[in-house]
This record gives sequence, structure tokens and C-alpha cells, in this order.
Amino acid sequence: MKFTKIAMAGVLAAMVSAPPAMADLVFPALSYRTGPYAPNGIPFADGYADYLTLINERDGGINGEKIRLVECETGYNTEKGVECYESTKGEGALIYQPLSTGITYQLIPKATADGIPVHSMGYGRTSAANGKVFKWVFNYPATYWDGASIAVKHIMDQEGGDLSGKKIALVYHNSAYGKEPIRTLEELSKKHGFELMLIPVDHPGQEQKSQWLQIRRERPDYVLMWGWGVMNSVAVQEAANIRFPMDHFIGIWWSGSENDVEPAGDGANGYKALALANPGGDYPIYEDLQKYVYDSGKAAGDGTHTKEVLYNRGMYAALLAVEAAKKAQEIHDTKQIDASMMRDGMEALEITAAKMTELGLPEFGPEFAVSCENHGGSGVGKIQQWDASAGEWKVITDWISADREIVDPLIAEDSSAYAQENNIEERCN
Repeated sequence: MKFTKIAMAGVLAAMVSAPPAMADLVFPALSYRTGPYAPNGIPFADGYADYLTLINERDGGINGEKIRLVECETGYNTEKGVECYESTKGEGALIYQPLSTGITYQLIPKATADGIPVHSMGYGRTSAANGKVFKWVFNYPATYWDGASIAVKHIMDQEGGDLSGKKIALVYHNSAYGKEPIRTLEELSKKHGFELMLIPVDHPGQEQKSQWLQIRRERPDYVLMWGWGVMNSVAVQEAANIRFPMDHFIGIWWSGSENDVEPAGDGANGYKALALANPGGDYPIYEDLQKYVYDSGKAAGDGTHTKEVLYNRGMYAALLAVEAAKKAQEIHDTKQIDASMMRDGMEALEITAAKMTELGLPEFGPEFAVSCENHGGSGVGKIQQWDASAGEWKVITDWISADREIVDPLIAEDSSAYAQENNIEERCN
């Protein structure tokens, strides 16, 4: 009995004198692997998880600090997304990537109050690009309003620089997400003299015959699409059914994955979409993923989505989060960063061509630098086109810059109104 007490005393003394256990760096994932949007949510979630696993297995974590991924299923439902946020934020969450514009809108005030950064990469509230107002929200490397402008610029290139008298239809998911580009397109229509048609599609988008009959009747010169999930593949099939010229049909970067075009077979040939980064899997990073993640049985999925557009995008989102964490560690001279430090790293993030090559993704995405004033990145995108015979996306343009004369005043106007409504004093002076 005495031995037990002595031994126990020794254990307790050792516990008291031992340094505290190192905490993991917590990266929550608000994913959706179920429901009508699962075909798009799964590859993104797999790419996000696999990249973080790679960092743990190959590098021992971020500068030796292991990452803990906390995945919470939202079903692409805003209410569930908020519940996931509330249930995971207390675990030491460093960053949230909601993968939903609706969830992002709800999290902006919550995360701001809680001091946790949100990265809505290429989605969410566009005016959050103004870091002077939205201290905790980032949407680099580009925003929806950039995307709308880039699409119109591409159409102008196809039309010799003159859109006067042309008719452009927007087929959009009837939600905060789908409505996001409307104001920008309205301003662009005034500037360039084209007529804008607005054609909403209700969730989840499986029935669109009336919309495409309207398009056949009114004969727009081009159709833009802000779709997601099954809505995309149904739209592509319906466009093929009415023999709409597919090279005049352009989706946002969330309407440009393999899932969106493959169901239509040859009918999808020539369909275009914006790209946040180059498609395909011919990158050195995939050798490391094979060695450290796939071959070891640590992959998040079944392996059927690797190298696809949305898998790559999930991987890209994770890469940007990891690089921001590294920057935060550097700025604050500690490996054990908190959410506030992570925010500082995101605001000081700079992605160069040399950095992307070093990370195994040469010429994958654009160069950009984040600052206090600019949380939106470079605001560029490419146009990719589906080659049905080859079964792959092919990039057909270089990086196209958004029309800053249109986009920046809209960002300033909307963010200023938000600041006034919420008594936010602009910073970055």
C-alpha cells in the first residue's frame, strides 16, 4: 500500500513538473458528403483532408505542429452549418472554410465576434474583400464579382470588343450564392450595352425545362451560370437538348467540374467555365500524395476523385490555410498559434510562382498578395473548356483580370453600407 502511494506521488510530481502537452492545430471542415450537393462536396472535402494528412505524414505537421482536422457534416444547409460552427469553435478552431455562401453570410458576424477567421475562397460575400471593414473574413484569390467581370471580358473578346445589342442570360441558383453576381452584371450591362436576362432555378435544380424553353424562345447570345450540385449537370444537359451552342455557355468556377459535364456525354462538348486554378493532375505533389497518403491507406475518400477540379480546389484551399499558418508562426515567433495569430498570417499571405513550385504545384494558381486593405487577392481567372472526346478540361485563355473600374466601387459601396449598419470603424489607416 505504501509503495502504491509513493508511486502515485511520484507520478503526480512528474505530471506537475512535466511541460504541458503540445496542442494540435485545429482545422474544422464544414463539409457535405450527403444530400443533393454531395457529388460536389465530396471531392472538395477529400482534397482538403488529404492535403492536411500529407502535411502531417510527410512534414510532421506545420513546422512540427500536428494538424487535427475536425469534419462536421452540413448537408449544404445553412442552419446545420451554423450548428457545426457553434459545436466546433471551442476546440481551438483556427480557420473556417464553409464552402457555402449562405453559411458564410451567417458566420461573418459570429466569427467576427468570436475572433476566428473565415476563408470563403472564391465565394461568400464579395465585399468582404475590403479588409478595412471585414477584418476576419477573406475571399482570395478572387471573388464572385471578379468572376462576373471576367466572364463578360471573355465574351467581349469573342465578340471583337463590342457587346452593344447583345443579350446575355444568367441562369442562377435561387439563393444568396446565385444572386451574388447580379449587381455586377447589371453595371456591366450599362457599361457595355448588352441586355441582361435573369433566370432563377430553385433548389436543388433538378427541374429546369421551363427555364431552357425560355432560353430557346428568347435566344440570348450567351448564357452564364451560377449553379452548384445537380443543377449544373441538369443545365448542361438541357442546353444540349435545345442545341444551345455550348461554347456560348459559361459557368462560374463552381459550375466547372467533371461532375457537371460528364453526365451529358458528347452533348457537353465545348461548354466553358471559369477556373480559379489550372485543371488536371500533372503536378509533383501527387507523387507525395501517393506515397504518404494513398498508399498508406490514409486517404479521405475512395480514390475516384483525385486530380479532379473540385478535389484540386479542396487541396488548394488547404494549402492556402497551411501557408497562412506558417506565416502566422513566423510573425508571432511561435508554433502554437491561435485564431487571432492565424488571421494575421492570412492578412500577410503572399503566394508567388516560386512558392507554388516549391509546394509541388507549379503554374497551378495565380500569384497574389493579401493586405489589410485587400482580402480578395488578385481577382483573376481563366476560361477552361470541356473536351468530351478527351474527357478533360482544357484551359483556353491566360489569366484574365476583372474590370476594377466596375468591381472596386461596388465593393466600396457595399462594404461601407455594412460598416454603417454594424457600427464598424474602418481600419488600415
